Amino acid sequence: MIATREVIAMAFFKRELGPVERFESALKEKLAARQKLADRLSIAETELGEKRAAAERLAVAGAANAKLDRAEASMRAVEDRTKTLRAALAEFDEQVASAERALADAKAQQDRNLVADEIEAMAAAIERAAPGFQASAAALIEAVANSPTTMPEATRFSASVEAVRREVVSAADLICWELRSAAVRTRAGNANIASGAPTESEQPQPAEIERQLIFTLHPLLWREGSETRRVPAYAMVGLPKALLPVALQHHHVDFLNARRVQTLMHLHGNEGPQSDPQHDDRELVDLDVLAAEENQGAQADVAQGPVAQAG
Repeated sequence: MIATREVIAMAFFKRELGPVERFESALKEKLAARQKLADRLSIAETELGEKRAAAERLAVAGAANAKLDRAEASMRAVEDRTKTLRAALAEFDEQVASAERALADAKAQQDRNLVADEIEAMAAAIERAAPGFQASAAALIEAVANSPTTMPEATRFSASVEAVRREVVSAADLICWELRSAAVRTRAGNANIASGAPTESEQPQPAEIERQLIFTLHPLLWREGSETRRVPAYAMVGLPKALLPVALQHHHVDFLNARRVQTLMHLHGNEGPQSDPQHDDRELVDLDVLAAEENQGAQADVAQGPVAQAG
């Protein structure tokens, strides 16, 4: 009775083998069977050599035809068995190669699953941390709003915190969606693991330029000192705040929390980072030229104002 219970308990708690373990076990069995077949073939080839030598000695010695017939028949029987064993061994070699490929694929899938699990864990950690950030930002905003004294500096600070809060919440939602999409692609084996080199939109920006994280609707061009920046459409970039008003006015960019931006992110996010547009791209919008034209138009309006007044 006790032994029966132990057997039942062992069967109940027996761990199910994973794909890699199953393929390793199958490959081990194939290799063991192949080795047994190779040993049999080796014995048969040795015996065939002995039969041939014996038949040759009988033929050289001039043995009777009956003796030679028996020797040749015995040799052909061993020869046929050897051919059969060779064919079987060749088939086993193919099976072993197939098992090795299956094991390699299973190990690669296991590695991809581990990476995908780590990516999903990162997304989950960001989601867990986001409410704490929102609560802290809300507390800072309330500290200003609930104060009986109004100060312009505090009001600007509160507005800045609210803008940062909205931007961070939107960016957190985006990165969690991108991370989970990357995890799905990684499990399927059709994603490249990000290299150590940051993409164009992730390059560290010069500290002296104040920027706004924004989503592009068209390929854009602007200059930063001696460097010319080109960014593709449907990308998240850090745009200099000096160019933000004209880019928004002409609908070349939009904020990350805009409804159409969320849709565009879902539509274009799976394609991964796009390459920078070429300098001769006809759709490329030069924000510096656009800003200069806006400034010239504004100056012309100001210049015309006194003339019209005088008239």
